[in-house]
Amino acid sequence: MANKTVETKQAVSSFLETVEDPRRKKDCMLLVKLMKKVTGSNAKMWGPSIVGFGKYHYKYPSGREGDFLQVGFSPRKQALTLYIMAGFKRYEDLMT
Repeated sequence: MANKTVETKQAVSSFLETVEDPRRKKDCMLLVKLMKKVTGSNAKMWGPSIVGFGKYHYKYPSGREGDFLQVGFSPRKQALTLYIMAGFKRYEDLMT
């Protein structure tokens, strides 16, 4: 089974304009600046609703492999979801 969340050509700015809640939209704009600064990568859309930065290649022992974002976020209706693919344990001192 292939990963369906892949990098797309959709413009991040166009996607973020669809965020209805003004506060969430402002938070998203700040996250774009922060994540770009931290990763050194430009924002790219992953699937229809994830803004991602950086890319890494993975390969499982089964032979399945693919590419995925390193960090990102998605402005869901209920909450702003953050993705940190290295995991929180690696950055435990930053999470407290």
